[in-house]
Amino acid sequence: MVPRRSLGLMVLCLPALARAQPGVNQPQPELPTEPLLIETTRGASHRFRVEMALSPDQQMIGLMFRPSVPPDGGMLFDWGSPRDSAMWMRNTITSLDMLFIRADGRIHRIAERTVPQSLNTIESRGPVRATLELAAGTSARLDIRPGDLVRQRIFGNAP
Repeated sequence: MVPRRSLGLMVLCLPALARAQPGVNQPQPELPTEPLLIETTRGASHRFRVEMALSPDQQMIGLMFRPSVPPDGGMLFDWGSPRDSAMWMRNTITSLDMLFIRADGRIHRIAERTVPQSLNTIESRGPVRATLELAAGTSARLDIRPGDLVRQRIFGNAP
């Protein structure tokens, strides 16, 4: 049992404890990048160069502590096989657009302008092969929507 006085201190510290990630207090070094192309159903094509988050450690840190994301950059989280994906913004200090992508490369769902530092989960709402994080507002600026096609080697459809 925790003494009442200690319990009060713990309650006051919960927000700080929730933001802390053991052993993580800075951005990870830039990961290897690969090309990615999004083809909209309206005929537009948008090229990106994205960091590839492949290992669990890389995926856990993601874009934490990064002050910005380049307009033509981002990070692709490859889950290896389709699964439900749940992301959060813990220690992420810039807003992002999260694109949840099915195994066929089609965008299943987009969570736009996520809230920095939020501990709320952002769910794919169905099985996806990958999650793409882009700078906040990119989806709206480029008119990227669910159903658009992501071309990248992990989907077997690289241009």
